[in-house]
Parts: sequence; C-alpha cells; structure tokens
Amino acid sequence: MGALFTGGTSARRLVRTVVLQARKRLSTYGSQILLAIIGAAVAWTIAGGLIQDHRPFFAPIAALIALNASGGERGSNAVRLLAGVFIGILAGEFALLVTDRGVVSLTLGTGLAMIVAAMVTSERVVVGQSAASAILTTIFVGGGSPGVDRLVDALIGAGVALLLSQLLFPARLVAMMRRIEEEALGEMARMLDEVGLSLTSDGDDASAQVVNRLGDLSRPMAELSKAREASMSTIRLSTIRWGDPGPVIDEDEVIERLILLGESCLFLARTTVAMDSEERRELAPIVRGMADVLGTLADDLSSREAREQAVNQALTAARGYGAGTPDDDPVTHATHLAVEMVATDIMVFAGIRFEEVEDVLFGELEDPTIPAPAQEPWLPWLRWRPRLPDIRIGRFRERG
Repeated sequence: MGALFTGGTSARRLVRTVVLQARKRLSTYGSQILLAIIGAAVAWTIAGGLIQDHRPFFAPIAALIALNASGGERGSNAVRLLAGVFIGILAGEFALLVTDRGVVSLTLGTGLAMIVAAMVTSERVVVGQSAASAILTTIFVGGGSPGVDRLVDALIGAGVALLLSQLLFPARLVAMMRRIEEEALGEMARMLDEVGLSLTSDGDDASAQVVNRLGDLSRPMAELSKAREASMSTIRLSTIRWGDPGPVIDEDEVIERLILLGESCLFLARTTVAMDSEERRELAPIVRGMADVLGTLADDLSSREAREQAVNQALTAARGYGAGTPDDDPVTHATHLAVEMVATDIMVFAGIRFEEVEDVLFGELEDPTIPAPAQEPWLPWLRWRPRLPDIRIGRFRERG
C-alpha cells in the first residue's frame, strides 16, 4: 500500500510538472502565436481583395512562417522566407511550362528550387521554403491564376509580417533575452549539479564524467551570443529605436556578464578533474551549492528577491570553502580561485557593482545595493513602462 501511495504521489508530481511546463511554454509563445494568426488573417484578406478569382494561399503562409521566428529574427526571417518563396514559385512555374501537371512537374520544380536556393544561400530555411513553394505551385496552380499572382501573394504576406513585427509590434527584447538567460542559467545549474554528483565517485570514471559534461554549455552559450546580435539588429531596424532602448542595452550587458559566469563555471568544473578523491568529496557540496544558486536565479530573473537570495547562497558556499592558504598546491589554489570567481560573477550578474564585490565577498560590506531588474515597455515603441513600487523585498545579510 505504501509503495502504491508513493507511486501515486510521484505520478501526480510528474503530471504537475508537465502541466506547469506546458503553461510556461504557452505563456512564452502565446503572444507570438496570436500575432502569427492575426498576420495570416490580414494577409489573406488583403491578397483576396487585391487579386480577384484566385485563392491567395501564399499570402497567409508567407506571413505565418515569417512571424513564427524568434522575436529578434522576425524581420530577417521574413526576407529569407520571401527569397525562398520567389525561387520556389519561379521553379514551379518553369516546371509547369515544360512538363504536364503531376509527379514529373512536382519533382522537377522541387529539385530545381532546392538547387537554385542552395546556390544562392546556405540558409536552410530558404532552401526548405523554396521547395515547399515549388510543391504548392505545381500541385495547386490554377489555369486562370498566373504566376505573378503568387509572387504578389508572397509579397503581401512578407509585407504584413514586416509591418507587424518591425513597426506595430516589435519583439519585447528584454523578455526574450531573459528567457534565454534563464535557459542558460538552468543548463549551468544542471552541469554543476551533475559535476558535484560525479565528485562523490572514485576512480577515473568520475573524471571522465566531468570532462563529458564540460560540453553541456556549448549550446546555451552560443544562444546567448546569438541573442546579443539579434537584439542589436532589432534595435537598429524596428520601432524600438523610437522609444527607450536603454533596457535592451542594459540587458545586453547582463548577457555579457552571464557569458563570463559560464566561463567561470567551466573553469570550476575543469579544476575538479585534477583533484584527488578526498578533495573532490570536500568540494562536492560546494559545487552543488553553486548549482542551487544558479537554479534560484533561473527560476525568476525578474525578481530582486531571487537575486538577493542567490547572492546569499553564493556567499554561503564560497565562504564555506574558504580562501585557501599559501601552502596549498597549485591545483587546490586554482580550485579556491575558481569558487571565488563563480561567486564573484554571480554577484556581478545579480547587479552588485564590481568595485563592491570584493568587500561583499570578505564580509566588509554587509548590505550592498541589488537593484530591481529593469521593466520593459508593454508597447516597445513607447517610452512609458509600468512602474512597480521600489521596495526591498528582502534584506541582504550574511548567512551561515
């Protein structure tokens, strides 16, 4: 009976976790889905009103796919999509011109579209969209619907996507960047937690496990760099530049700090490989403690309370390991330095000024200022944004 109860509890916890993740994903992508639906409907309406006696299916498809990109890439995605659609339509029209409708025209048009797209660009979205457009052209083309109509449809769909994504509803970049930061922090936390578990094992297998996990951060670190590039491009090309780009620029600096934090985590994980078994077991709770800190930050980057809690936890872990002694061997000295680096980068990422970090780490400053995360405008082209009460939710204090 106890086993059944435990199993039921585990099942309920699993279901609750899945539901919460689904809600979070829907909350994250809900506005993007709504904007894509609106764009498709608008593109269909405009194309149907301008060109009579045809079904303008290319217009909503172009708008939908262009708006389905991540926030910072909608504009460039619309341009790539338009290139693919043009290539596909032209290849499909050529196939219909030289062959009868059917599998022959579909094969010829699709192959020609993909070859031309691959010669023009290495972007896979262009190659894929050119093939899809060629297939649609060869299958659904009507005798009274010339190819120029489909080109106009594609232009309308891409134009609607650009209007919505760049002028009326540009991406909420701060929210987008924080989602990427949370994913990167979560990956860092998982890596350090697994490294900490590996430190409790003996033998060469433990070292091999640590080395294997060092590559876990490659994807989130690449996503962070990509987010920085996309944010600067969006500021230049969208109506965000008409408002206040300050929060986006500030968040760009936060990503830079997060990249440094990721490098510190890698350094900490790397130094553990050269330690003996006894030192590894001593370091294991420290590494897992740092993982808990990163998990706290990943839970809610928009909360100052979470940042204060993370700083407290980082200090507890770093002070618990100590600063080392002059008699330490080079590996042990490097490990103490790595722990301090991770704690330092966590505090800087949380918002503590760099010149105050050393005083905080060694207990000379007990109440540093941790600013509230910046709020982003609800409408990105406006300077107005919601003002939240500037109240300290928790008081920074030394723990442990």
